[in-house]
Amino acid sequence: MNDSIRVSSIEASIDALIEKVGRKLVLAMPLGIGKPNVWINALYRRAKSDPSIELRIITALSLDRPKGRSLVERRFLDPFVQRIFGDYPDMDYALDARRGKLPPNVMLSEFFLKTGADVGNSVVQSNYIYSNYTHAVRDAFTHGVNVFAQAMALEETDEGERLSLSCNPDLTLDAMDMAVSTGKKTMILVGVVNRSMPFMLNDAVLRPDQIDILVDDPAATHTMFGPPNMKIDDQDYAIALWSSTLVKDGGTLQIGIGSLGDGIAHVLIERDGDNKTYRNMISALSEGQKAPTKALGPFREGLYGCSEMFVNGFMALIDAGVIRREVFNHDGLQRLLNSGRVGLIPDEGMLSALLEARIIGSPLSRADVSFMHHFGILRKEVDWVEGQLICGDQVLSTDVADAQNRAAIATHMLGDRLQHGYLLHGGFFIGPSSFYKRLREMPHDLLQKINMTRISYINDLFGHENVAREQRRDARFINTTMMVTLLGAAVSDGLDDGNLVSGVGGQYNFVAQAHTLPDARSILMLRSWRLNKRGKAVSNIVWSYGHVTIPRHLRDIFVTEYGIADVRGMSDADVVKRLLAIADSRFQDDLLEKAKRHGKIEVDYVIPAEQRNNLPERIEARLAAFRAAGKLPDFPFGTDFDAAELATAKVLMKLKERKASPVAMFKTLMSGLTAKPDPVVLKRLGLEHPTSLEERILRALVSGC
Repeated sequence: MNDSIRVSSIEASIDALIEKVGRKLVLAMPLGIGKPNVWINALYRRAKSDPSIELRIITALSLDRPKGRSLVERRFLDPFVQRIFGDYPDMDYALDARRGKLPPNVMLSEFFLKTGADVGNSVVQSNYIYSNYTHAVRDAFTHGVNVFAQAMALEETDEGERLSLSCNPDLTLDAMDMAVSTGKKTMILVGVVNRSMPFMLNDAVLRPDQIDILVDDPAATHTMFGPPNMKIDDQDYAIALWSSTLVKDGGTLQIGIGSLGDGIAHVLIERDGDNKTYRNMISALSEGQKAPTKALGPFREGLYGCSEMFVNGFMALIDAGVIRREVFNHDGLQRLLNSGRVGLIPDEGMLSALLEARIIGSPLSRADVSFMHHFGILRKEVDWVEGQLICGDQVLSTDVADAQNRAAIATHMLGDRLQHGYLLHGGFFIGPSSFYKRLREMPHDLLQKINMTRISYINDLFGHENVAREQRRDARFINTTMMVTLLGAAVSDGLDDGNLVSGVGGQYNFVAQAHTLPDARSILMLRSWRLNKRGKAVSNIVWSYGHVTIPRHLRDIFVTEYGIADVRGMSDADVVKRLLAIADSRFQDDLLEKAKRHGKIEVDYVIPAEQRNNLPERIEARLAAFRAAGKLPDFPFGTDFDAAELATAKVLMKLKERKASPVAMFKTLMSGLTAKPDPVVLKRLGLEHPTSLEERILRALVSGC
C-alpha cells in the first residue's frame, strides 16, 4: 500500500484502487466542496453495476445544484444555476440517497447535512453519525476507513509539481496521521486533480509521493460549487451590529457563512473605516437602552482570524485591512508580540527580549540561528559557522549578551520583517465564484498569510495549548443558533423528533474553547422570531425544547436583534431576565409566565418598560436612515443575481410568505387580475404570454405581489 501511482483516467484509477484495497471499500471524503465529484460518481456507478463491491461512504455536506420545486421556482432558478454553477456535477449517491434509491451494497453516512435538506429522509437520518467536527476522523475510522478521496489543486514549479488540499485540509491531514498511527498504513489516499481549485499554501501543500493514487484526468476539472451571497435584512443587520460591539481590537475572530456572517464582516469594516457613522448606528439601535461602550473604536492593531470556515466575509475583512494581526507558530515569540515587547520589524530590542525570555541563548546555537532564520529575524544569508555568524564580509560573534556585539548584529544581520506570520487559520472554505477568483489571483505574499490547516488545530487546543493560548487572544467565537431556551441551552442543529437539520459541526468546539481560553467568549446569534409553516410569527426563545446542541452549563453570550444577553456565570433567574430582555415583545408575557410557574424567577418580577418595545418595526425604523444612505446595503460584498433576478426574487419571497395563508393567496390572486405587472419580472419568469391555466394563475399571483 506504499507505492504511489499516477493515472490519467478515472476508470483506471478505480481499477487500481480495487486492486490495492479489494472490493470492500470504506471511503471517507471531506465535507463541502473538497469532494472529487466526477471520480465518486464513477466509483458509485461501478458499485451500482457490480453488487460484489461493498461501498460505504462517510462524509458530510454533500452539495448539489439548487433546484426549484414549483414551476415558478424552476423558471427562476434554472437559468441562474446554469450561469453560476456551470458544469458543477451533482453527486449521484447524494441524489439517490435523497430519493431513497441507494442500492443494497452502498451505504451513506454523513456527520453534517445541507441545512434542512434531509429532514424526514429515513435513509439519511438513520445512517447519520453524530460527531463533533474534531471527532469526525476518529469516528469514521471506527468503521474501518481504508480509502480517503479528495479533490486537489496542482501547481507546476521549476522544482516539479506540488499538490494542494486547497479548500479542505481540515480532515485529510488528521486522517493521514491516524492512518499511520499504529505503525502500519491502513488507508489509501486518492487525490483527484481539479484545475479550477485555488492552490493554497502552507499546511495544505502535499508532495506527489504522499498521495497513493493521483488522478489527473481532464474530466475531473469542473466549476466549483459557489453559493451566492445572501441578502442581509434589518433583523440580521441589527444582530450583526450588536455582535460587532463585542469584538475587541487586537483580538481573534471566528464567524460563519450566510447573511449573519456577512453582516458582521460589513459592520466591522464600517467600524474601522467610518467610525462616526458606525457609532451613530449603534446609538440609534440602542435608543431607550444602555448603549455598548467597550468596543466601538476603529481597529488600531487589527484582528486575527481563526475559523473552521474561511468565508467571503473574512476575505472582505482581509482586503479592508481589519484582519491584519499576524500570529506566529511559536508561543514565546507570540507572547513577546502580545506584550508589545517586540514588533514585526527585527531590531536590537528584539534580540534582547528573545534572550531575556530564554527563547535564544548566548552564545547562539545552530538551533537558535535556525529559529531566527525561519521567522526572518536573521537574514537568510547569515550562516552559523563554528560558533560565528558570517554574512558576506561580516564576521561576528554569537555572543548576543554582549551589548556591543548585539548592536553589530542588529546593524548588519537582521531581516527586514518577521516572516511566516498568519492572518488567518482556516479548516475549509466555501463561497461565491468571486471568492474563488480572488484566491486564484491573490498575490503570493498575501496568500502565504492564509494557512488552511487541520481542524484539530483550529477547533481544539490539545497538543498545541501554549501557542494557541497566545495566538487566540481575546477570542470571539461567533456562531448562529436556531433557538435558545429561557434557561440558556442552545438548539442549533436538530429537532425534538430526532431529525437532524444540519449537525453540530464545530459549534461545541468553539463554545468549549471560549470557556477554556482566557478572555475568550462564545457569542451565539439568533433571530428572536420566525414565521412558521403556517405563516404565523413564533418565538425562537422558548421555555424548553426536546433537543439541545449546547447545554445550558456552557451558556455564555446570546445576541438577538434586540440586544445582548451576557449570561455566563449568572443564576437561572438572571439568565431568564436577560433573555427576556432580548426576546420579541410579542412573546415576552408567555415566556415570563412559564418561568414564574416553574419557580425560576420571582413571582412579582415585571419586565422593565424599556424592554417592552422589542418589535420588528422598531428595528426597521431605527436602521432606515442608514439603509437609505447606503451604509447597510442588501449585498455589501456583491451578488451573482442581476437586476431582473433581484426584482423577481423580491416578488417570489412575498409570494412564499403569503402561501401559508389561503386568504392572503386569494387576495393576491384577485388583486393580480387587475394589477399592472412588472414586465421585467414577467419576462424573467416566462409569463409574458401565458398559454395554460397554471401560467395564467401564476401571472396573476406574481402581478398581485
